[in-house]
Amino acid sequence: MESIQSIKQRFEIIGNDVKLNRAIEKAIQVSPTDISVLVTGESGVGKEAIPKIIHSLSHRKHAKYIAVNCGAIPEGTIDSELFGHEKGAFTGATATRSGYFEVADGGTIFLDEVGELPLTTQVRLLRVLENGEFLKVGSSQVQKTDVRIVAATNVNMFEAIKNEKFREDLYYRLSTVEINIPPLRERKEDIHILFRKFASDFGQKYKMPTLRLEDDAIQLLIKYRWPGNIRQLRNIAEQISVLEKDRNITMTTLNNYLPNSSNTNLPAIVAKEKKESDFSNEREILYKVLFDMKSDLNDLKKLTLEILKNNDTEKVQEENENLIRKIYGEREKQYNEEEDSSELNVLQLPEPPREPVVGKPIVEDKYHFAEEIEEEETLSLHDKEIELIKKSLERNKGKRKAAATELGISERTLYRKIKQYDL
Repeated sequence: MESIQSIKQRFEIIGNDVKLNRAIEKAIQVSPTDISVLVTGESGVGKEAIPKIIHSLSHRKHAKYIAVNCGAIPEGTIDSELFGHEKGAFTGATATRSGYFEVADGGTIFLDEVGELPLTTQVRLLRVLENGEFLKVGSSQVQKTDVRIVAATNVNMFEAIKNEKFREDLYYRLSTVEINIPPLRERKEDIHILFRKFASDFGQKYKMPTLRLEDDAIQLLIKYRWPGNIRQLRNIAEQISVLEKDRNITMTTLNNYLPNSSNTNLPAIVAKEKKESDFSNEREILYKVLFDMKSDLNDLKKLTLEILKNNDTEKVQEENENLIRKIYGEREKQYNEEEDSSELNVLQLPEPPREPVVGKPIVEDKYHFAEEIEEEETLSLHDKEIELIKKSLERNKGKRKAAATELGISERTLYRKIKQYDL
């Protein structure tokens, strides 16, 4: 059995943190077996190194190793990608295709972001874990596969199970052994070592002198929370290596490259918070606004009918003022007297004629007017949702990932809605 130090050198893992060493030790211990492993940890901590270690030390090391990012595959095609499909199974299936589980037979499959799998795909995956059987999309013939599954996620699985986003039985199948990779902020002694390694690599890559941090800059580096973990540290080391002419980096210089942690809003964290609601919060707000508008329109209808019945101009004026305060709150105080007057006049109806129009009684006008208001009252949630999606895509210059983040939905859900509405 290889030592932890030799594994670190082989896979270029840097750091001496106790939790990191424990994670590597567990990976070495489970490698000779075929039990499934679940790797957990925040985005950017380097979870992808663990399945590589497990595969390279297992008896499957000469067979295929396939890494699949479950979050990057659209919901409509993920079953085909994982399990394959038969010719004619769906539109565009012009030939039979082998999925990853068939291709990797005898090897290892790494399912990254497994928490993003649709529930229907989770059922198929559970069957593979239980008895090694699967069905191609569009086929009724059961196929067998001998695959070692290592999964990884940055999602809180217990919250996902509670919210019925992930199957509990599948979680316990995947997490026979769970390996947690600690975030960078809990590995303070490793932060400076990692920065020096990245600075050295980028110095060689760009043929520039290696960066050197002053003491105050080192202290700032260690105290920063690093919400993006190792990925963020590496990106900042590369930025400074390219942009700074002075290779001695002070605290002031380094601080210019560190975003304020309280304002940092990484995509993975946003996704975690928003997926639980899956756009339901925004929809509820929209419903409330529409219902309030409907109530205000009903009040307008009632007031208008009273005008036509009673022809009481003073009462009408008073009712108009009360209605405006109800709808707009205290906002009319911001306007001057002239604007207030014009606003009231907009809602004020002309005084009906003293004598009825020949052949058309006033009572008929009353009901006709009510019908017009009823027709204008129609509101469409469908149109509002399309409008929100269009505006978000325009603001983000067509970038779906950024638009999905702004809307508070997953990229897969946005993709489906774009296709559904033919945007």
